[in-house]
Amino acid sequence: MAVASGGLILLLAVACLVGPPLIAATWGYDEQTQDLAYGPQPPSWEHPFGTDFYGRDLLVRVLSGGRVSLTVGFLAALVAATIGTVYGAVSSYAGGLVDAVMMRAVDVLYALPYMFLVIILVTILGKSLLLVFLALGAVGWLLTARVVRGQVMSLKQQDFVLAAKSLGTPGRDIVFRHLIPNTLGPVIVTFTLTVPSMILQEAFLSFLGLGVQAPRASLGALINDGANQMLVFWWTLVFPGSVMAVMLFALNFLGDGVRDALDPRMRR
Repeated sequence: MAVASGGLILLLAVACLVGPPLIAATWGYDEQTQDLAYGPQPPSWEHPFGTDFYGRDLLVRVLSGGRVSLTVGFLAALVAATIGTVYGAVSSYAGGLVDAVMMRAVDVLYALPYMFLVIILVTILGKSLLLVFLALGAVGWLLTARVVRGQVMSLKQQDFVLAAKSLGTPGRDIVFRHLIPNTLGPVIVTFTLTVPSMILQEAFLSFLGLGVQAPRASLGALINDGANQMLVFWWTLVFPGSVMAVMLFALNFLGDGVRDALDPRMRR
């Protein structure tokens, strides 16, 4: 399932990247050009996913929205993994009062509603695509920080770390050259499981009107539009929702497979 899910994600990524320009060059449809006279039409040979309320081809908009959602998901997860890895490693290696203060800050952030913090950051920083994934990543690193801290706690008493200390290696080099590289296994697993969460959070923000802004499409924005019209124009909700569901299922299966592959107990 993990291999099949990885292949499916790769196929979706290629389709989302290549599909819109290919369709525009072949049939002349793009994600923004409106045709109010044509209006919403059900799926047909000419428009396999139908058209939306403004006469735009829904297949192109779903592929463009999938590209935006995948980009936001991966970049936000990358930001979260970077912040969480550095924060957790520094906290654990420093130990003592520094570790206690840094982890109590994590506890305080854990106690606050995650989406509430994201909405505040998006409202303050703005609604551009760049700021959306930065806001998601800036508050999504807490789990990674805890995972890395636990790993470093067990690693910093290992012989190779003690040898580096005895040779006078600076603490910064020990953290970045010895400890963090040895925590990449759990970090990769956490990253693969964070991506679908970030895609879902971006979809929720777009559903609230705080994510990707019109006329650019994202899966969350398309689902929001379809939810308002689903009783009359069912296809405007079914196709974006189906693509979102398939994407999230595949990413979660892939994350579980990576976790099992990197778990030494599973290998035995």
